[in-house]
Amino acid sequence: MNNSCLPPPTKMKFSAIFLFILFIQHTCFSQVAKPVVNPSFSKLKILEDSLVKLSQKIVDGETLDERNNANELFTKTLTTTINTPNSFSYPFDSLKTVSVLKSPDKNFKIFSWSVADTNGTYHFYGKIQMNREKEAPVFGLTDYTNKITDPKDTVTNNEKWYGAVYYKIIPVYAAKPYYILLGLKGNNLKTTKKVIEVLSFRNEKPEFGRGIFEGKGKNTKRIIFEYTHDAVMLLRFEQEKSLIVFDHLSPPDAKFKNQPETYGPDLSYDGFQLKNGKWYFTENLDMRNVPDNHDIEYHDPKKQEEFDKPVEKKQ
Repeated sequence: MNNSCLPPPTKMKFSAIFLFILFIQHTCFSQVAKPVVNPSFSKLKILEDSLVKLSQKIVDGETLDERNNANELFTKTLTTTINTPNSFSYPFDSLKTVSVLKSPDKNFKIFSWSVADTNGTYHFYGKIQMNREKEAPVFGLTDYTNKITDPKDTVTNNEKWYGAVYYKIIPVYAAKPYYILLGLKGNNLKTTKKVIEVLSFRNEKPEFGRGIFEGKGKNTKRIIFEYTHDAVMLLRFEQEKSLIVFDHLSPPDAKFKNQPETYGPDLSYDGFQLKNGKWYFTENLDMRNVPDNHDIEYHDPKKQEEFDKPVEKKQ
């Protein structure tokens, strides 16, 4: 029967029933949709608040002693936080001045940050938290930068780390799986450095560096860029092309070729193309569609776009 033909009392009764059904549905939906808060997250939120305050002091401390003291407390608090149940799945959304990256395959999480010295240099700190159901190990990262004589050709471990603050993780599932880390290294008052690092796990322990970069007849274990402190350099990953793309750096004149503080982007692009588990150098890329905005840096790691699929399937 057409509702418009119902007599007034019946129409009123129908409306009342309809409104009652809507009320019941809304009430039930509200009950079902109410999020379930993980009890351990409450404790983690308190710890995160402490980390946020300490991390801000690491950045804003007027003296090196203030920054180092804040960093020491931050490191201890972070250790407590990581050892709290369910910390691996906690997002750490409020921690803005420290990079917190989770590998796309959820195998590990890496924390990295830096402390500025009075002379414009940086000291780097970090931790790798593995994702395991039982006895999940945590590896501290000890900055060994100044003692590594040939960083482009040296394999290191977490105790001899070529420190950096990372902003991107690229998993590569080749015959021997590994991860590419893109990082900002800072340097001094004259130059800035960026790094393409390789992280793998040997016997469940982290190892940095691997001879997978091929170019101009040379095999390199990690890639390091150094350029003037006043410049901004693009270094990012183009997932669809399996390509790491970066600004070509050059001096304003050939006579300054041995002076990295004069180097800067020259409006051309180079890159490393992934093929069969290795990265091959290629020059003069056609990157006319590259946006003007440069890749994100460590001060805002939450903007980095993770992806769920590896860039190369296991052989």
